[in-house]
Amino acid sequence: MLYLWIKALHVLAVISWMAGMLYLVRLYVNHAMETESVVMERFQGMERRLLNAITTPAMVVAALTGLGMLLMNPGLFMLAWMQVKLAMVVGMLAMHGLAIGWRKKLIDTPHFKPHTFFRYMNEIPTLLMIVIVVMVIVRPF
Repeated sequence: MLYLWIKALHVLAVISWMAGMLYLVRLYVNHAMETESVVMERFQGMERRLLNAITTPAMVVAALTGLGMLLMNPGLFMLAWMQVKLAMVVGMLAMHGLAIGWRKKLIDTPHFKPHTFFRYMNEIPTLLMIVIVVMVIVRPF
């Protein structure tokens, strides 16, 4: 029964993490396009609150509950679909780290990358999510 509660919390955290990642990078698209300092400051505040209040805490909960489930059921490590899923999770963690770095750069140099760069980067979490969901639900191998 404890496993199911951890699993439910994991799913809720993953949903929150994904929502935060998708919105955060979308904010970067708008931030990179902006030229008015007042509006850029508003984006900085929105980005900070989203990252610190939702996205990063959700990532931590998702990682801890995922690790907890793996420790409760270590046989999952041996399954090919889980190994692919975990590789995609590492990719998602890397994207999270990059997003933190991009935010810091956007504060110092608001136009260090064109908005089109962030438009493309916004697709990476979606692609990672698709592979993760397929691995967990379909378990193709």
